[in-house]
Amino acid sequence: MESAGVPQKWNAFWATVKQFEAGKMNPWMGFRNAIGVALPLVAGLAAGQPVAGALMSTGALNVCFSDASDPYGTRARRMLASCFLCAFSITVGALSGNNTIAAVTLTAIWGITAGMMVAVGTTQADLGTVSLVSLVVFHARPMNLEDAFLAGLLALGGGLLQTGLALLLWPVRRYEPERKELAKLYTELAAIPKAPVDGLEAPRASSQITAARQALSAVARQHTLEGDRCVSMLNQAERIRLSLLTLARLKVRLDRDESGRAGAAVTENVLALAARLLEAISAVLSGGQTVDPAWTAEMEALLEKLTAEKSAAQHAFLAAVLDSARFQIDALAGQLRAVVQLAEYSTEQGAAEVTRVDHAKPWNLRLAGSMAVLRSNLNLDSAAFRHAIRLAVCVALGEAIGRSLSWQRTYWLPMTVAIVLKPDFTATFSRGILRTAGTISGLFFATLIFHLLPAGLGAEILMVAALTFVLRWAGPANYGILTAAVSALVVMLIAVSGIAPKDVIVARGINTLAGGSLALAAYILWPTWQQRQIREVVALMLDAYREYFRRVSQVYLQPALRDEDGLDASRTEARLTRSNVEASIDRMSVEPGVTQEMMAAWNAMLASSHGLINAVMALEAALPESEVCPPPDSFRAYCHDVEISLHSIAAALRGSKILARALPDLREGYRKMIASADFSSGRMALVAMETDRLTNRLNTLAEQVLKWVTEHPVPLTMRWR
Repeated sequence: MESAGVPQKWNAFWATVKQFEAGKMNPWMGFRNAIGVALPLVAGLAAGQPVAGALMSTGALNVCFSDASDPYGTRARRMLASCFLCAFSITVGALSGNNTIAAVTLTAIWGITAGMMVAVGTTQADLGTVSLVSLVVFHARPMNLEDAFLAGLLALGGGLLQTGLALLLWPVRRYEPERKELAKLYTELAAIPKAPVDGLEAPRASSQITAARQALSAVARQHTLEGDRCVSMLNQAERIRLSLLTLARLKVRLDRDESGRAGAAVTENVLALAARLLEAISAVLSGGQTVDPAWTAEMEALLEKLTAEKSAAQHAFLAAVLDSARFQIDALAGQLRAVVQLAEYSTEQGAAEVTRVDHAKPWNLRLAGSMAVLRSNLNLDSAAFRHAIRLAVCVALGEAIGRSLSWQRTYWLPMTVAIVLKPDFTATFSRGILRTAGTISGLFFATLIFHLLPAGLGAEILMVAALTFVLRWAGPANYGILTAAVSALVVMLIAVSGIAPKDVIVARGINTLAGGSLALAAYILWPTWQQRQIREVVALMLDAYREYFRRVSQVYLQPALRDEDGLDASRTEARLTRSNVEASIDRMSVEPGVTQEMMAAWNAMLASSHGLINAVMALEAALPESEVCPPPDSFRAYCHDVEISLHSIAAALRGSKILARALPDLREGYRKMIASADFSSGRMALVAMETDRLTNRLNTLAEQVLKWVTEHPVPLTMRWR
């Protein structure tokens, strides 16, 4: 079902329908979250402590928003972090509730911290929001030290119960669906070399690529190392498919010429080796074996044979065909090397090794290090920092306004601000409208329930469980459904603790309208559209990457000129621009007119850029601490080509006409560099490995960018430079 040409107001409806069709709305998750929220209520009722049960259910409800269908290890870390953050926020909120100055100050501190988490990642941003909401809610329930500590412990207990239910099947389900889809894709790629070439049929693996892209759509938005590895494997799969199909056609052409039969045989052996390797990669993704590293030597031997055939070619046309085959094999080898590394890193053992190696580096050399990212974003050029200031001011203002009014339940005012206010205009506006409409719908629904349900806590607890199921099952697909369910659920939870529902319903409606209006006003004053800015934002990131690479490569060439301050500044700028790109892509995803294809293209470019910058940071990590013999001149030439490529790609994004054939041949430059000196041991072995990785990712990025700008020319009004 496509939404193209459908009025924008129906897009949310079609998105919800597609979620149902794709089976991405997880009923098991809704069921376990419902149990986690309802069980403490039942236990509290049985023990004669309904308020304690409600506090535990509150902790379980907060933590259930951190539940998901991702790998269990990732899920466990996120949910445990949510448990302790929420418990801490509840304790601090309850202790500071009686002091207006303390409450407003702490709300501002929590707000700016939650806002800065946008720079670190979606998961951290969500944890920050839940923690902020917990703080402002319990500002309205001031307690003494003992009671506040007990409230935090009860909420922690409820959160840990929810976490335990989410991890219940960990021993029997260790591999996520995304890896299974990638495994299917690589199995299909392995079949390409074995199939006859038929120009009348659609290219093989098309449906598998589509299925894998759909499965990875949510992972791509998370900007995690695991997600980037999966997206990079998908990107490489598309390049590998193109190389395999091209090699198969070249083999057919060589077979037609008697003097080209030897070259055809070599090409056939390369295809057979690629098929075996792709099958092994699929097995790794399915949790099986590792890849035999001997394949690289076999591939190099075949490449040398083809080079010899080219040298002995009897006529120019045959030499050109053999040269094209050699180029494709060289590119295929680089792509396969990248995929083997990514596949092995995606296993539990590989991921653990990556984490160990990453944490062995100084903190400032970790691309994903939270402290390094936050440090680089502490300035007004950062979209995350601007959002953090806006959120802190608005939520503190909401807290102060609520305390200055004589309304009831005024904590819903800053709570609504915290939930509605997002880094972009569109998400804030759409969430504000949907939250207001959802809240009113939920309140009407709760009122209806109280008139229809038989009196008694048992019926109310059943409704709490049912509403939790709905908000966790259907809520992720539609924010309006989520807010309606949450509104009714909160009324029910408060009713269980003994507070009259009619007071809650009226107060919640008034304060939600006030908080939503404040959040919308903050962004109506400054609307921004990421579709008009994304090219320049990515171009600025590539400029920063080029400068960072230039400084790193300069130290290799002239170690005596090492400038620690310059390296640190360029690395910080690279992180800042990367964070801005991630934030910009996230904000663009909710703007009108943005299609899934557009988001897939930009997320793919982002994943390729991550691989590129990781290679540059690895090169910096291996920099010599003292003067040593510099690399050969071919390394200087290679570095120059990398800088030219990055400059050209950035220029293409800004509207310059850049042709693919005008870009430097990085793969050929890499081969010349490796052939010109001994790169087999010590520091230079790492240089060889990381420049190979850099070459592959930069070539991938160049293909992605040039394809995008060819299909989407830059309007004259958008050409800043």
